[in-house]
Amino acid sequence: MKPIRAFAVDIDGTLTENGCGMIHLAAFTSLRFLEYLGFKVVYVTGRSSIEAYLLALFGGTTKVAIGENGGVVTTGPHDHILLGNKQNCMLGYEILRERIEGVQIKPVFNRLTEVVLYRNFDIKEGNKILKENSLDLLLTDSKYAYHINERRVDKAVGLRRALGILKVDADETVAIGDSETDLPLFDFCGSSVALSHAEDTVKAKATHVVTGAAGQGLLDAIELVSIKYLGRTLQDDISPIVNRGP
Repeated sequence: MKPIRAFAVDIDGTLTENGCGMIHLAAFTSLRFLEYLGFKVVYVTGRSSIEAYLLALFGGTTKVAIGENGGVVTTGPHDHILLGNKQNCMLGYEILRERIEGVQIKPVFNRLTEVVLYRNFDIKEGNKILKENSLDLLLTDSKYAYHINERRVDKAVGLRRALGILKVDADETVAIGDSETDLPLFDFCGSSVALSHAEDTVKAKATHVVTGAAGQGLLDAIELVSIKYLGRTLQDDISPIVNRGP
């Protein structure tokens, strides 16, 4: 693996805690410190890219964000690169709604390339129906919602475009996440870390697994990478640097 230059970080269940979208502040501080040291910190999420971009803006990290499970790359308030087609996903939604009782769009920030649903039906049955109707779509589970995306779209697709903008190689990037939507990142990046609450199938694909869960697990991941790949521990240095401000 080349020297690390970037971190690709999931948000829900990785940076957030308690299943309610609340940011783990210590982990947030650590990401800002990585940016201070010269690393790129890029959010790659199933949320909207605007949410991820705002998080980067207020958190002081890299102003390039990947949302909608790789469907959108945002580089500014009105600058969005669309890598998927929402109309195709809406067609899949209409078919699922006709075939499965209770399928319903979840109220979330506006989506440009995907459809977000409540987690109240059998996702395997949903994917079977999409396949039977010859739709090149895939339902994935971020643990906070089901997402309908085109099969050609995933988090690695979005990150590839973002790293091209930042002129960073995948081999120079560490992926950190907790759900099946992060698996393409694990395959794409030079190294990866899964949090302890991730499913076994996710852990099996990661280079490393930490003992901490949401929030604390991200801290553990940063420290693991710091020691193993950077040859130093970072936690003791964070407070005096971050308190200086941007």
